[in-house]
Amino acid sequence: MKKVVLAFSGGLDTSFCVLYLKEQGYDVITAVVNTGGFSDKKLKEIEEKSKKLGSIKHYTVDAIGGIYENIIQYLIKLNGLYEGEYPLMCADRYTIAEEILKIAKQEGTDTVAHGSTAVGNDQVRFEASLITLSPNGKIIAPIKELNITRDKEIEYLEERGFQVDKELKKYSINENIFGITVSGTEIDQNKEPDDFAYTLTKTNSSKEQEYITLEFQKGLPTKFNGQDIKGAELISKLNAILGSYGYGRKIYVGDCIIGIKGRIMFESPALLAIIEAHKKLEQIILTKKQIMFNLQASTQWSDLVYSGLYYEPLVKDIEAYTDSVQEKVNGTVKIKVQPNSIQVVELSSPNSLVKENIAMYAQKSEWSGTEANGFIKLYSMQQRLSNIK
Repeated sequence: MKKVVLAFSGGLDTSFCVLYLKEQGYDVITAVVNTGGFSDKKLKEIEEKSKKLGSIKHYTVDAIGGIYENIIQYLIKLNGLYEGEYPLMCADRYTIAEEILKIAKQEGTDTVAHGSTAVGNDQVRFEASLITLSPNGKIIAPIKELNITRDKEIEYLEERGFQVDKELKKYSINENIFGITVSGTEIDQNKEPDDFAYTLTKTNSSKEQEYITLEFQKGLPTKFNGQDIKGAELISKLNAILGSYGYGRKIYVGDCIIGIKGRIMFESPALLAIIEAHKKLEQIILTKKQIMFNLQASTQWSDLVYSGLYYEPLVKDIEAYTDSVQEKVNGTVKIKVQPNSIQVVELSSPNSLVKENIAMYAQKSEWSGTEANGFIKLYSMQQRLSNIK
């Protein structure tokens, strides 16, 4: 029989895909690529569900380290918020596509499948990646090709003896190392989500406030409160601490790849805080021109990664520039954490351009008033000349 490797999460859409592909005559091999959203217990449950649905084989791939190294480090270095707000929580789709293709090659098939719909961004991210990395491969997207609704998927599964969790009926939930994204029901209808929708940011701290410190080396956080904690471990720790204060949740309306507006709720306490701390540290280290150019680089990189063009050569060009400019972004950031908010309150860096022996804003300087007057006269010359009547 024909083999197909399905990117499988155990959710409604991919559960439907297993049964549907089997009925189309395929031997279905499922693969869950863990990008930080699954506990060991959950991964075991996903494997068991795959077997119950009838897959012939199941793979579990740990890709957390890879996604931090390949994507999240540049998200931090570039302060990469799409449209200034969304921390590219969708970017793990590229890692998933790469891992699925590796398994397909191992299994001797060029056919892969995914559970994305025809009205979302993930179809573009998956398929643009797949046809770039495997130009001669075959892609099957049952949900998109059938244009089937979630209600019809539930009906299809239940008719075949598979019950669907109530949670899956109400929301579409994606969780990874970045945080949690939720859509569906009242979120799609521009209404307030139920409290049930929030996971990471359920307020449960009895503290009114606390202080934390992050130490950065070459633009990346390497220490938390003086301890060597970084990467996925740091993100997990910060999600727990900051989320307990209710910080890091947003309801976001963004411009989708396919031209529509999309509304989601997301929780990403750690990355939002790290980016804020990193941005403030850059302000005392980088020159005005570097900061201005970084804004352009960040906007371009974020747009490419969001829009399914991660393998566009410009992405790597921007990352190479970023590695260079981040060489001096070293220092310590102190953050005050309070209910629903954080604030950077102290900064220190051996590379700070704030030099008290040169000048203190509005207080003292190493130049005279006469020298300042000469500068102002030259600085304003074109403005003055253009206003002569």
